[in-house]
Amino acid sequence: MNSAEGAPRGVIPARLLHGQKALVTGANSGIGKATALALGRAGADVVVNYVAGREAAEEVAEEIASFGVRSAAYEADVSREDQVVAMTDRMVQEFGTIDILVANAGLQRDAAITEMTLAQWQKVIDVNLTGQFLCAREAAKEFRRRGVVPEVSRAAGKIICMSSVHQIIPWAGHVNYASSKGGVQMMMQTLAQELAPEKIRVNAVAPGAIKTPINRAAWETPEARKDLLRLIPYDRVGEPDDIAHAVVALSSDLMDYVVGTTLYVDGGMTLFPGFATGG
Repeated sequence: MNSAEGAPRGVIPARLLHGQKALVTGANSGIGKATALALGRAGADVVVNYVAGREAAEEVAEEIASFGVRSAAYEADVSREDQVVAMTDRMVQEFGTIDILVANAGLQRDAAITEMTLAQWQKVIDVNLTGQFLCAREAAKEFRRRGVVPEVSRAAGKIICMSSVHQIIPWAGHVNYASSKGGVQMMMQTLAQELAPEKIRVNAVAPGAIKTPINRAAWETPEARKDLLRLIPYDRVGEPDDIAHAVVALSSDLMDYVVGTTLYVDGGMTLFPGFATGG
């Protein structure tokens, strides 16, 4: 294992997102939690969305509040239109507006194609793709209503879609997940094209192998980690903070001219390392 594994992940400028209001879906654990905390450290007020695990979500919100910003935990199933609308309306009422949406909520229901049920297929599409669409739609309405507030941001709003390297890398045994992320890629690009004239920036972050509870079996043991590292030229498994820092950067005016782009945060996984020794 590379000696950089577990090293500090850098310092986020404390006022980079000062005065902005962020909504992070699926933010009570894993990448969503790290992202919500990073946005708070950067000065944003943050709503922590969850669908289960209220206590964990409230703990994340309390930690964010300790940075001197506002935070709250909102329960909502992103695949349910009525709940997404209610969550967005509540945030606008309680926080005043939304400046940043991180559409992170996602899940897996893995099975071989001949064993996958329609329910497994539909659940993943409903949460991973339709959920991002619903959240983006409601956020865009608020961005359009408010417009650009120059003292807050050069953009009227920012949408960060959480995708995956599997938007371009096929993944046998995970056809529902890979299909949902392929859909996220085209949805993001289409929304970016449609909304850019209104100074609404839409981009995506595509994580590679990240240490989260959802994929613990792939990195927890030395044997599993060794197999996984064969796919990662940079020779370490990613941490949630690697993704969180990318989201903070894309949310800031430092990236104001970045529109419709997927930022792959994958240690080089999309370089197809199997071809490094020939092909």
